[in-house]
Amino acid sequence: MKSDLSSKLFAEAKKLIPGGVNSPVRAFRGVGGEPFFVSRANGPRLWDVDGNEYVDYVCSWGPMILGHAPVAVLKAVVDAARDGASFGIPNPREVRLAGLVREAFPSVEKVRFVSSGTEATMSALRLARGFTGRDKILKFEGCYHGHADSLLVKAGSGALTFGQPDSAGVPEALARLTLTAPFNDAEAVAAIVAANRGEIAAIIVEPIPANAGLFLPKPGFLEFLRKITAENGIVLIFDEVISGFRAAKGGAQELYGVRPDMTCLGKIIGGGLPVGAFGGRADIMDKLAPDGPVYQAGTLSGNPVAMAAGIATLETLFAQPGLYKQMDGLAANLAAGVADAARKAGVALSQNRVGSIFCNFFCDGPVSDYASAKRSDTKCYAKFFHAMLERGVYLAPSQFEVGFVSTAHTDAEIGQTVRAAVESFKVL
Repeated sequence: MKSDLSSKLFAEAKKLIPGGVNSPVRAFRGVGGEPFFVSRANGPRLWDVDGNEYVDYVCSWGPMILGHAPVAVLKAVVDAARDGASFGIPNPREVRLAGLVREAFPSVEKVRFVSSGTEATMSALRLARGFTGRDKILKFEGCYHGHADSLLVKAGSGALTFGQPDSAGVPEALARLTLTAPFNDAEAVAAIVAANRGEIAAIIVEPIPANAGLFLPKPGFLEFLRKITAENGIVLIFDEVISGFRAAKGGAQELYGVRPDMTCLGKIIGGGLPVGAFGGRADIMDKLAPDGPVYQAGTLSGNPVAMAAGIATLETLFAQPGLYKQMDGLAANLAAGVADAARKAGVALSQNRVGSIFCNFFCDGPVSDYASAKRSDTKCYAKFFHAMLERGVYLAPSQFEVGFVSTAHTDAEIGQTVRAAVESFKVL
């Protein structure tokens, strides 16, 4: 495929923007080569500046559940923009979107809107600390919660090891307040809680981890987290920035029947515009300024145009509950077709999927945590990524990201993708 203009733009971007991108994974460092620059998108497809067309399974990293440029969302955005792009004072759309969030998530009695998922998790943790009067938090290996300092921490060598900074610029003193455990390991969590009794403010978890590839909670694990946090006065936070409104209308907590104290949301609630949210029990949320002592603010929080996009997206999903079954069926057919192609080509492939979220790991055996995800052959994935891209299919440019099916995908796109996979596995 042609990439002349994309290459020129990338060369210019690198002179002006660190790495030439405004978010690291976009640089294609995980697969090699250079990124393409998109000129437009519609439905399940993207077109780059060189005129190449792709079936898109990245979906802007999840928000585009209705596909690109859906009519209802475009109309809502245009109508809202005509009234003004930002007010810096309450607007009715904030109230409407808050009501839709509470309708889908009964655990969210009150909610506050922010402008990103990172802002949501950062604020939720500050609130949990303010509510409990404790400083430490516990997170899980392979669960990404944005780039706030407290959360850029990886695991140490043992279950009781304090975290070490996973990025330059994160003070070690702050990292020591972040404890880490392997996902799906109840014994490790119990040991950490026992060793830090009365000191942990919150356990934050992606109930469906989707930032180290995709792996699913083992039966009883989320229920265990609910029980141990309740017994120890720890705030349980579900980071549903990806799974919220994606795994189900009410996210993972609806799917697994576990009710957290707080929930972080993003992506889909903005309909493609920058929106995040955090909410939960009223007694916790009431500690937030201006009612309480925990400060949080944002100039563009509750932005009317972003609220309008979120409302249009959620109202469409709520009005047509069959869309979830439709996406699940398409994703199942896609996974089955790719798995069959890999088997016939003799390529080791392990798949995880929940609803319209999927991931193909290039390894044998099941993937249930970060350690098993790391067994995947990243070089093989990189070859597969580029082979698929050459055949007009855009997958995530990293083995450790997930794919999404939208309501705009059809059997035609799934068939095209499976045929591309058959040919791509031949070149590995």
